[in-house]
Amino acid sequence: MREQLLAVEKVQAIEWRDGALHLLDQRLLPHRQVWLRCDTAAEVVDAISDMVVRGSPAIGIAAAYGLVLGARARLQAGGDWREALEVDIASLEQSRPAAANLFWALQRMRERLARIKHGDDVLALLEAEAVGIHLSDREANLTMAQLGMELIRRHQGNSQVLLTHGNAGALATGGFGTALGVIRAAHLEGLIEHVYVDETRPDLLGARLSAWELAGDGVSVSLNADAAAAHLMKTRGVTWVIVGADRIAANGDVANTVGTYQLAVNAMHHGVRLMVVAPSSTIDMGLESGEDILLEERDGGELLKVAGQCVAADVPAVNPVFDVTPADLVDYIVTEKGVVERPDSAKLAQLMCRKRLH
Repeated sequence: MREQLLAVEKVQAIEWRDGALHLLDQRLLPHRQVWLRCDTAAEVVDAISDMVVRGSPAIGIAAAYGLVLGARARLQAGGDWREALEVDIASLEQSRPAAANLFWALQRMRERLARIKHGDDVLALLEAEAVGIHLSDREANLTMAQLGMELIRRHQGNSQVLLTHGNAGALATGGFGTALGVIRAAHLEGLIEHVYVDETRPDLLGARLSAWELAGDGVSVSLNADAAAAHLMKTRGVTWVIVGADRIAANGDVANTVGTYQLAVNAMHHGVRLMVVAPSSTIDMGLESGEDILLEERDGGELLKVAGQCVAADVPAVNPVFDVTPADLVDYIVTEKGVVERPDSAKLAQLMCRKRLH
């Protein structure tokens, strides 16, 4: 299966080459594919904040490379480069604070920094760590794709009708994707009849990104308004809702693109299973429940416009970016360490003690 998945991999959104971070500008997709080069930590911060790059795993990877760029500049400037680098780390942490993988990746980079001794090649060691974070995420995606596909096969077999929300594909990760990775794997195994993609307002992550990725893979896919999801569950035989996650609390509560919560409620009502696919680095065991998750809210103006054109009345707009789905609405959490059914604190604690599956 792994070789099959690698053979169909078409989309990559993050490249580290020539000593710089190159990001596929997701704001311009699907109509234009433009790569943005980042040479400084500040440019990476801006790229994350402005959603050039998005998706918790991809944000973490970009931040790791951003720290490498910051270290290079601080070393060149001389003086106490470690202390100066803390400014860059703080800026990276504030770029998208809801993304668990951002803090996980930066903590891993901090730990590598702490092991660097006098005389070591600082930049080479930090670059190797960032590359390792990038590659390990891609490997985790391949593992999750197979685990999720096997769940689909076990529960309902062939001809599944799926629904997804937001974008948890190759664009949001180090490659291949989490939720879309499972869908890709299931498609390769002939398990999927059709996939419905919520448009995912206001940034149209489903319409612009997920639908584009899946269509490029030859998956039978349709786009629908977010508000049509419950109707589709009732009338079109949807069997699974499959989504990613930006942060998962210790009890299994899931923060994801806003709209996921209402999908979960509708899925339970209609007897549709909900699968959340995310690497274990998305699980924040320091947060007891979803009530402790910091949820980002962006400028309301994003809701009033589409492609820069005003489409709404001139009134204030509320624009939360994430919501929290309670654990009791989640059927499965799929990670590279294994699968948790009906998640709770004890099950997630047990999962996090495991070594990674190979």
